[in-house]
Amino acid sequence: MRLKSVTAFLTLFAMICALQVTCAVPPASAEEGKPLPAPRQVDISTATGTLHAQLYKPDGDGPFPTVIALHGCGGLGGHAEAVLPRYRDWAEQLLKSGHAVLLPDSYGSRELGPQCRIKERQVLARRERVGDIAASRQWLLQQPWAAHDRISLIGWANGASALLWAVRPQYASHSTEPDFRSAIAFYPDCRISSGLGWSTRVPTLLLIGAKDDVSSPQACRQMIDGARGRSALTRIEIYPAAPHDFDRANLPMHAIGGGSDAAVPEHGHIGTDAEARADSQKRVAEWLAR
Repeated sequence: MRLKSVTAFLTLFAMICALQVTCAVPPASAEEGKPLPAPRQVDISTATGTLHAQLYKPDGDGPFPTVIALHGCGGLGGHAEAVLPRYRDWAEQLLKSGHAVLLPDSYGSRELGPQCRIKERQVLARRERVGDIAASRQWLLQQPWAAHDRISLIGWANGASALLWAVRPQYASHSTEPDFRSAIAFYPDCRISSGLGWSTRVPTLLLIGAKDDVSSPQACRQMIDGARGRSALTRIEIYPAAPHDFDRANLPMHAIGGGSDAAVPEHGHIGTDAEARADSQKRVAEWLAR
């Protein structure tokens, strides 16, 4: 009888523990499957017109750390989507980490298509796109949900080149508001900046592949090394086997020469490098958390 009583007690005890564990499972598990907020278009007034942008914002009042994300020469959206998958992928990653993301459309706002193979561009990285960055920042400083001291920049290719201009000391705003928190440039064209004594006023991370034959990793290394004497805020990571566009998801490596597709560069190779992509995601998160 005593053995039966002990057995019954242990069985009851196990059932109670199981119920407690089940009850202890937080309802947040249901939140994990909750769809992310969709982007919405916002219109930003500038000195020359209206800059259209797509905004990803977490639910709630904030204030949220915010990233201004700058598209490459292929533009922000496509025929049927306001944000191309490559930028949507990054925006959603940043959104999951609690960031708001503003993606200004430098080409679509001016009724222009992709500009990768346009010889005489109307929208230059060092001029119009720097103006778009400044206008985006001023708009964010007027938003109560944006953390004004945690506005950062991230850019790809031509957008990254614009970023390199925007963080130069001579482009500093005389506003009393905080400056950009940090900046991250994916495979910019550093050839002009490397010859102009480039430096930065905010912490700037540059990510590029050693196999990038669209941009120039050598010029980027020269640019960053040259900046070390004027600024201790720079860091470069050159991935040994990575080509241009290494952070894009599910893009087989291929040559892009020939054809007339203005959404891709004239020559070189592009493709995913899984190891570099994963490492860059980690580095971006760490850099923005500074």
